[in-house]
Formats: sequence, structure tokens, C-alpha cells
Amino acid sequence: MLRIPIEQVTETLTRALCRLEFEPDRAALGARLFAETTRDGVYSHGLNRFPRFVATIRNGCVDPRGRPECIAAQGVLERWHGHAGPGNLNAVQAMDRAIALAREHGVGAVAMAHTTHWMRGGSYGWQAAEAGMIGICWTNTMPNLPPWGSSEARLGNNPMVIAVPRAAGHVVLDMAMSQFSYGALASYRQRGELLPVDGGFDTEGRLTRDPAEIEKSWRPLPIGYWKGSGLSLVLDMMAAMLSGGRATHQVPADPLREAGVCQVFVAFDPSINDGAADMADRIVASLGVRYPGQQVLRIRAENLALGLPVDPALWDELQTI
Repeated sequence: MLRIPIEQVTETLTRALCRLEFEPDRAALGARLFAETTRDGVYSHGLNRFPRFVATIRNGCVDPRGRPECIAAQGVLERWHGHAGPGNLNAVQAMDRAIALAREHGVGAVAMAHTTHWMRGGSYGWQAAEAGMIGICWTNTMPNLPPWGSSEARLGNNPMVIAVPRAAGHVVLDMAMSQFSYGALASYRQRGELLPVDGGFDTEGRLTRDPAEIEKSWRPLPIGYWKGSGLSLVLDMMAAMLSGGRATHQVPADPLREAGVCQVFVAFDPSINDGAADMADRIVASLGVRYPGQQVLRIRAENLALGLPVDPALWDELQTI
């Protein structure tokens, strides 16, 4: 495994995106988001995901010049159209707008239709927390999760992020509605490791910890069994209803053509309560164990000091792109 300074990685990805018709400022932001995802240890959605992102641009699924726009507004809620733009760039802009609305009204929300895969959802939770906001966001996906009681993938694993700002370290929960996201399954498979707990079914319908078997069957377990199945359903319904876009069953069931998804971005301004910061610290102190986001800070410091871990073959591929 190579260790490449984050500045060099970001520069390489920026050049690649410029060659793919991104405007320079958008190329730099997109490159930074991918590099920071790997910096924070979410390897499945960072540099490892970049070649697939490039493939979706080349097949026309993602329009590098597509920009989101507001098409309707009602109070603190806005509807946006993503115009098939790069999902991570669309998401940053949507969360920025939700934050701006929250600064003005205490809460702000953007529901966006016709966008594309947002890559690492946690990026937008960290974005909200860095702005001093409580952030909540989620996306629907292509059908890749069987509802409880079925063996057919009719729900999405619909990732959801909840972030709480805290000076001593933001609390950021970033999770899919499946026990293990497909990105996590791929990471375990590539490392040759079994999952720590059963993560889904194999093609014979048996519970398994083998990530490759779950990838073959397309039958991951929903979190909390029937509870995760229900949560996935209502997240899909809310995203599609608020944004006016596609529901999961209308999204192409092909990872390279997963387009037209819906996302919701909500920001709350906790400054309405002068004691909010102290409350967050007291809650974390009461845990006595690691909180969501704490591990990210440790991995981030290590990767900034040593360089981002990059597979040599992937690094060659990135430079070719």
C-alpha cells in the first residue's frame, strides 16, 4: 500500500476531473471531497469509488456541467432539481442552502430530485457540524435491499446521516439501512475478511458473514430486521414526496446507471438554546465509550501525518484517468 500526501492526491484528481469537462473550481471541490473521504478512513467511497464515478460520467449518467437549482420554495423548505449533476457537488450546495436557511429561520431544508449518487453521505453531516449546525440528510437509492419478509430487492439501503456539532469533536452518525453497506461489503471482501456479525443471506437463503456471498445474493440484512426495513421505506417515501422525484422502485437497478435519486438536507441552528454545547458534552461524557465520529478523527490525523493509503494499481489507474 502506497502512502500519498493528500495534496498530491487532490491535485491528481483535480486534473482528472478537468479532463472530464469539470470547470476548475468544481473539479477542485470534487477532488477534495474524494480525497477527504479516504483521509477519514471511508475507503469504499473515496479513491476506490473514483473509477466508478468516472464510468458514470463517460456513460452519460452524470453530467459534469449539471448544476442544481431551486424550483419551488415554501417557508423554510425548498425543492431543487439536480439536473443529473455530480451528486457530491449537488449535495454540498444543497446542504449549504439548508444551513443558510437555518441561520435565518432556525431550521432549513432542501429536498432535491433528479440528482446522482452523493458518494460519502457523512461529508454533508460534517459540513453542517463545521458550520455549527445539527444536520440531518438522507438519500434514496436503487433497489438493493429486500424488504422484511421478501427475498427480492425492492427497497434501497437509503443512507442517513445525523450530525451534532461539538467543539471537542463532532458527533456524526453515518449509516445505511442495511447492516453493512455495499461499499463496506466490498471493503471486507477486498481485505479477505469475514464480517464481524451476520450481514445477510447467501444464494441458498442462509445467514452468512461472507461479504462476497451477500454481494452475489443481493440480500443484505436491514438494520434491526423489520425496523430497518420500515425505516428504509419511509425515508424513500419522504424523499420522493418532498422533492417530486423518483422513488427507489423507479431508479435503474444498475450501479453504473443509478441516477435520478432523491435526497433531503435539513439543518437546525442549536444556538436557540444557550446550553446546547454543554448538553452535548455531558451526553458524550456519560457514554464511557466511543461516540460516532470519534474514530474518524483518529484515522484523519494518522492519514494526514502518513499520507493517504492507496493501492498501487489504483494509483496507476487514477493517474491514467
